[in-house]
Amino acid sequence: MTDFPAPFTEQDYAARMTRAARDAAQTGLAGLLVTPGPDLVWLCGYRPPAVTERLTLLVLTPGSEPRLLVPALERPDAEAAPGAGAVRISDWRDGQDPYAAATGLLLPNGRYGVSDVTWALHLLGLQEALPLTTYRPLSVVLPMLRAVKDEHEVARLAAAGAAADAAYEEILSVRFSGRREKDVAADLADLLRRHGHSQVDFTVVGSGPNGANPHHEAGERVIERGDTVVLDFGGLKDGYGSDTTRTVHVGDPTEEERRVHDLVRTAQQAAFEAVAPGVACQEIDRRARRVIEDAGYGEYFVHRTGHGIGVTTHEPPYMIEGEETPLVPGMCFSIEPGVYLPDRFGVRIEDIVTCTADGGRRLNGTDHAMAIVD
Repeated sequence: MTDFPAPFTEQDYAARMTRAARDAAQTGLAGLLVTPGPDLVWLCGYRPPAVTERLTLLVLTPGSEPRLLVPALERPDAEAAPGAGAVRISDWRDGQDPYAAATGLLLPNGRYGVSDVTWALHLLGLQEALPLTTYRPLSVVLPMLRAVKDEHEVARLAAAGAAADAAYEEILSVRFSGRREKDVAADLADLLRRHGHSQVDFTVVGSGPNGANPHHEAGERVIERGDTVVLDFGGLKDGYGSDTTRTVHVGDPTEEERRVHDLVRTAQQAAFEAVAPGVACQEIDRRARRVIEDAGYGEYFVHRTGHGIGVTTHEPPYMIEGEETPLVPGMCFSIEPGVYLPDRFGVRIEDIVTCTADGGRRLNGTDHAMAIVD
């Protein structure tokens, strides 16, 4: 694929950091502490060259310039990040105490939101240096930090979805019967990379009874004629995620297999039609679940209906009972109901959907019908 997305600008990153600091203040926090991981990449565009024990810390406080503390040997990499112009970079050298270097950037009794992926080593070091500070995980205090995407982010998600769709269309011509699940999974991974994915996060190939396990790891089972096969796959393209599921059949399905597939298809459509600004996330789950429960298969729908997606393939918001957060234009998430009949077969259908001003838009476009494969 030859189309490349426009790069995010320094202004894009500056706006994200300003909004994050403002949202932190509104929740009563002194600021945010962001360590290497998806939040750091999204906020300032910096991805350290390697995961090490050396402290890297982005500090966002309301009304102050963003500060990025890095190991001295990695400062050139930080200064080359696309959002570097929007932060003030300082460094610490090997042999120095990095937590002492961080104390000047924090309030001695501040309450901070901290990245979920922060190493305990670093959090304990900060607590020892500033014993009156307190910390809360970002997923608790600002769960929707990255949830609402701008038009450029949605465009990247759409491109990732189109690439996953292209992989699915090609896998339908691959032979299934007589091959191991792991072989088909390897084909899927190769196709995702061929269509522009830099990272493959998962390639679930659940055949026959293995399809009744929603997170089955593709294994040594040889796929047979008569098997229903769940294909769930995705990863990152240009920094944004794909995640789609289709259920295929090797040879002609039975009447029951068709009936269950049609049921899941109807549930997925019902949930999609419920997408609109202001609708609670839990309502998307309820719409899909109601269809499946009314048909008598409720006990076999064993997971939430969906999850958010962005710079990671799973993030808030979640389409699950109890999640009352209202949908907002720009939120992007999966809708993936399923039915899993133990020791027999499973069916799941999944699209990534974005909430728009007047409803929902699918970011996957492949046919929902049960494809017949060889």
